[in-house]
Amino acid sequence: MTTAIFRLALASLALLAAQPVWAEWHEASSDHFVIYADDKDADLRKFAENLERYHSAMAFLTSQTIEKPSPSNRVTIFVVGDQRDMRALSGSRNVGGFYIPRAGGSRAFVQEIRNQKGYPHFSTIVMLHEYAHHFLISSSRFPMPRWWNEGAAEFFAAATFNDDGSLLIGRAAQHRGSELAFADPVHVRELLDPELYEKQKGKGYDAFYGKSWLLYHYLIFSKERLGQMGQYQRNLFSGMTPLAAGEAAFGDLDVLEGELGAYLRGRRFMTYVLPPEKLSTGSPVALRKLPAGEAAIMPLVIRSQRGVDAEEAGKILPEVRAIAAKYPDDAGVLAALAEAEYDAGNNAEAIAAADRAIAADPSRANAYVQKGFAMFRLAGESEDQAAAYQAAMKPFEALNAIENDHPLPLIYYYRSFAERGAKPPESARAALEHASRLAPFDQALQLNTGMMLIKEGKLEIARDLLAPVAANPHGGGAAEQAKQMLALLDKTPPGSAVTIDDLADEDDAPAASGAGE
Repeated sequence: MTTAIFRLALASLALLAAQPVWAEWHEASSDHFVIYADDKDADLRKFAENLERYHSAMAFLTSQTIEKPSPSNRVTIFVVGDQRDMRALSGSRNVGGFYIPRAGGSRAFVQEIRNQKGYPHFSTIVMLHEYAHHFLISSSRFPMPRWWNEGAAEFFAAATFNDDGSLLIGRAAQHRGSELAFADPVHVRELLDPELYEKQKGKGYDAFYGKSWLLYHYLIFSKERLGQMGQYQRNLFSGMTPLAAGEAAFGDLDVLEGELGAYLRGRRFMTYVLPPEKLSTGSPVALRKLPAGEAAIMPLVIRSQRGVDAEEAGKILPEVRAIAAKYPDDAGVLAALAEAEYDAGNNAEAIAAADRAIAADPSRANAYVQKGFAMFRLAGESEDQAAAYQAAMKPFEALNAIENDHPLPLIYYYRSFAERGAKPPESARAALEHASRLAPFDQALQLNTGMMLIKEGKLEIARDLLAPVAANPHGGGAAEQAKQMLALLDKTPPGSAVTIDDLADEDDAPAASGAGE
């Protein structure tokens, strides 16, 4: 899987050389997660069940629900190994795990499975934090301010899974203790006023995450401030500036700052204790021991799913081909080969490998995806683009027949018109809008759908779609582009037409697929 966002140094390929061929890789499949790990099947089952309990707990406490996702739109988790392996994969010494949201291909990478009692291992905390973001953006279109977004994720991530099936949520965030004690302090006013925070922020490490957790925890459990979070949210919805919304809801912010200090010094925190009968693990977890070929190629699959540039793709491909030669009838290996060939720019070889994977196992979704990607790339170079794009849709149509709510066939149906300069018909525009609802966590998809809606004159729907992207604390360029588009909408009088010539054209926006390119 190629990517223009995540690029690592060639030294990261040490991950591939360092890992032997494992014989005990397993796949755990549940309602909301797919997990790959070189671990005992019992430990993997427990980990999957705990994640489903965590999802259930978030749904219960937020009074929000997410429809059961299509199989390919679940979060896939790769357990990569120890801290050294994570450093090689992430390209950073300070990353304990990370998450990449993509339509039809959201991926999370964690160091190891730790079903430990009591406070969770930091690798697990990272996973729970990132899934909290995934859940919150999937269940609500409310554009959470950054402090709320991070404070909520920290609140839920401080969880304990008990052997009796109960779950503690909202424990004191022990992993933020030293930050709150020793990092540069952040006043509550700075949390509520992003411009002030950016102005005051120094070059050193500050307590933004810890203070966000503290404020969120206090407002959730404080009897004296009951209902103020709801009022703050309503103030934001009414159009008040972030600081004014906070002052109107919370009153004197210096008083609130003092209360937070006392709350932290008190060292006694309320916690939600959710008994087993309040939680659900969903459908039974399905466990599968990977056959020898899939087990051998898994380290390379992890590398590819992390994202590779052209140079890395060229270095990985010979290893993938060598394993494919050894296991020529393994559908999982052939699907990985199709992806490696596509990443290396070999379209014909990718199509051939995908066809072999589909012949061996017609249920392999990634084989259809990689074949579709390769055929779309070839279609862009074809003299008869209308016919070429129509042919390129065939793999996606076959995937749609297998998995009706897979977002990529919907996205690429729209792109089959847009990429050749043809006006997408209503059915294609509806398909893109539906895909954006299936994968609200894919920012590029939300941007492209927002642009489409603006061109159609559906300004309020576009605004609702773009607001969470603009508010995303890790949104980067996508967030900035969403802010520009919202600013344009704000300047447009009611009933007036909107032009977006001063913004990036739809074809210049990030790829709407969220995966594969």
